[in-house]
Amino acid sequence: MNTSTLIAPPALVQRAEKQDTQAIQALDSAHFIHPFTDHGDLATRGARVITHADGIYVWDSEGNKILDGMSGLWCVNAGYGRKELADAAYQQLMTLPFYNSFFQTTNVPAVQLAAKLAALAPKVGDRSFNHVFFSSSGSESNDTNVRMARRYWDLLGQSQRKVIISRHNAYHGSTMAGASLGGMSGMHAQGDLPIPNITHIDQPYYFENARGGESKADFGLRAARWLEEKILEIGPEKVAAFIAEPVQGAGGVIIPPETYWPEIQRIVDQYGILLICDEVICAFGRLGHWFAYEKFGIKPDLVTFAKGVTSGYIPLGGVMVGNRVAEVLIDKGGEFNHGYTYSGHPVACAVGLANLNLMERENLPGRVRTETGPYLATQFEALKDHPLVGDAETCGFVAGLVLVKDKANKQMFDPDRAVGMICRGHCFRNGLIMRAVGDRMIIAPPLSMTVAQIDEMMGLIRRCLDATLADVRDQGLLA
Repeated sequence: MNTSTLIAPPALVQRAEKQDTQAIQALDSAHFIHPFTDHGDLATRGARVITHADGIYVWDSEGNKILDGMSGLWCVNAGYGRKELADAAYQQLMTLPFYNSFFQTTNVPAVQLAAKLAALAPKVGDRSFNHVFFSSSGSESNDTNVRMARRYWDLLGQSQRKVIISRHNAYHGSTMAGASLGGMSGMHAQGDLPIPNITHIDQPYYFENARGGESKADFGLRAARWLEEKILEIGPEKVAAFIAEPVQGAGGVIIPPETYWPEIQRIVDQYGILLICDEVICAFGRLGHWFAYEKFGIKPDLVTFAKGVTSGYIPLGGVMVGNRVAEVLIDKGGEFNHGYTYSGHPVACAVGLANLNLMERENLPGRVRTETGPYLATQFEALKDHPLVGDAETCGFVAGLVLVKDKANKQMFDPDRAVGMICRGHCFRNGLIMRAVGDRMIIAPPLSMTVAQIDEMMGLIRRCLDATLADVRDQGLLA
């Protein structure tokens, strides 16, 4: 039997109508290869089918309402159901659905969005951003950063500067270059990664890497100096750039101590290497600023963006190119032999422009900075009183907590017990999307979330922690 006949075309499906879940799951298993998925396990369980969304909620094919504590995948900053963004896409589709930006050609939305991004990007110290290179994703954007950084040094007559330093447990995409820049061991185990001339240092994770009695301030300095040690090990004349997320996202919301970034800045300045700030997650209000480098006082040369630029409504990414790099590439470089079919896609750029205007009009970054972010921090901090929570911290609208076996001694559960996944299962069963990274539970809610909705989310989190605690007690896993 052809199961496709069992599924109504999307245009004919009413939002409240339940779908034939088993039919969709059968088609899914037969034809759709998912990212980051064990397909043997997926075939046994069946995919979770999400059918529609509104505000901060999504609904599955069984009619269950779920509070989306992860903004889709860190990206639906403005919330679901924004008609302005759908209208912007429709109008542009009817005007100019596509044309390429190769060969000295442009389009109006791409130009307007580039100018808008340049206007939003704050100048920090002597660094400013007046140029944008567009892609369709953060992965493509980080591939672009590798090309730009190495081309920059080539043009300055220092072609031996090829090495890019990143951090273990960082995530910078899943293309060959993006996955190499990232420090995920599971990704490196597939495909002979990393590619040459990319290396890694440890992450600034205080809970895991601090020495006994070491203050956060002292740890932040020590963690930053791992970069200097690596530069000296390689040879400063061979290092092109250091790439890092202001706050590590997919690695588990790793928030560095306040001393970390100023020391990193001192090091990159001292050795003259480029600083690449990967803000695919952190930009566009996520940390209470249009760009996170402003919050931390970082002076990057290249800034990766994607996700929140369109609130995830249409794929779009890019690189903010600082004047230091742009002037060399433009004035000395001739033709830059790099680009993508969809660089500056007119529909994506039109939606991006509409999204940034909407976020500016509603002051979503300012609300996160002064109202909802501080309120979330207070509520999330209070989770430290839970018997399972060894630490809980926030930065703007990202947050993470650590599930521990023994709070007093910071003893972790056996990883094979997958306590984080036990908690994640309770989250879905109780109408909450909260991500598990090992035994670290993380959230990144839509920036449109209200104080009342934060309270609702926190109530769900506590309920899920209580259910997880009951499970680990029943299994005899507590110290």
